[in-house]
Amino acid sequence: MNVKVENLPKSVVKLTVTVEAEKFNSAVKKAFAKNSKKFNIPGFRRGKAPYAIVKKYYGESVLFEDALDIVYRETYPVALSENKINPVDYPQIEIEQIGEGKDLIYIANVPVAPEVKLGEYKGLEVKKNEYKTTDEDVENKIKEMQQKNARVEVKEKAIEKEDIAVIDFKGFVEEVPFEGGEGKDYELEIGSGTFIDNFEDQIVGLKAGDNKEVHVTFPKEYGIEELNGKEAKFEVAVKAVKTKELPAIDDEFAKEVSEFETLEELRNDIKSNLDKSNELRTEREYEEAVISAVVENATIDIPESMVNREISGMLKDLETRLQYQGLTLEKYFQFTNTNEEEFRNQMNEVATNKVKTEMVIDKIAEVEEVKATEEELKTRAEEIAKMYYGAEDAEKTAEMLMESQKVYLEVQVLAEKVRKMLVETSKATN
Repeated sequence: MNVKVENLPKSVVKLTVTVEAEKFNSAVKKAFAKNSKKFNIPGFRRGKAPYAIVKKYYGESVLFEDALDIVYRETYPVALSENKINPVDYPQIEIEQIGEGKDLIYIANVPVAPEVKLGEYKGLEVKKNEYKTTDEDVENKIKEMQQKNARVEVKEKAIEKEDIAVIDFKGFVEEVPFEGGEGKDYELEIGSGTFIDNFEDQIVGLKAGDNKEVHVTFPKEYGIEELNGKEAKFEVAVKAVKTKELPAIDDEFAKEVSEFETLEELRNDIKSNLDKSNELRTEREYEEAVISAVVENATIDIPESMVNREISGMLKDLETRLQYQGLTLEKYFQFTNTNEEEFRNQMNEVATNKVKTEMVIDKIAEVEEVKATEEELKTRAEEIAKMYYGAEDAEKTAEMLMESQKVYLEVQVLAEKVRKMLVETSKATN
């Protein structure tokens, strides 16, 4: 066997593997022995026809695919080992020459881990956006609580702005009902903008028991291809009209909606929680800005296969989340007016950056000799166990994670330590 090695762009190594004719012919015979019972030739019992007859009847290439598989399994690992190549994904195989009595020549384009050339990563000056809580933020939270605690009553009156109309509706496009266009006892708050533009305006003034045809036009980018830009008719029946009575915002309100005795105490608590949230947001965004700057300074040529694998993982995660919501990928693509190919194109930059970030962090951990202690791994395992499995089973689950997911835990701990180091050595600017 002879192997020619050539480095290609995008961290791909091209292996041109030449296998002696004798070895390939031997593989053809092995393939024949494995598949002989599949061949049914007139004049012979099934599986009893000799190879020469089978070759003449079906053509010499009939066994090449299986023979190639045999040779590939025997030679590809050897080619990698002898040339000290560590693949990160399956190779793309091309056949350059194949035939009985000839040397087999195949090409394996092997994705390999790219070389990471670090740029400056310590002491970087990075802008830090500080998020502060305003009085308006606090008041908006209180108003949200006021809305949630509003008293709703049925009234014998015409629908007005801010009322809640209880309606049955059925939608038609070109006199044909469409999927998702029907609802029963739907509570529509007038002025909320929940429905298509002009729908709510057309039922203002109606009373319980009234029926009306409402005519609207779907937006050009509505999200469902069959409805984009289409004119539609809705048959609407008003079942009831409800009004909301908002509670006064005072000490009594604070007592009803919280454990506090006064409105001032409630406001202080809301501000404290918003302060914590804003501080967390400030630090999280700053950390990401630092990491982005470090990654931007690095040079790395990522193979497409690594990016594609990352996108496939993202697609699988999306599918899992949708299943919890009772949806399928097909429905999601329909609602978003897209498809898998467009999703992959849209996620390419995100996936590329994610892979690049992980590899840069790994490289810094290597250069800085960052290590994960056994205690740190146990702590991380316990955190994951409590987060996903509850406190009761945390200890037992953490032990299982230490046994089965130790490499995964180490990756997480190392990444956290590197991120912390990069933030601590950076310089925040306004």
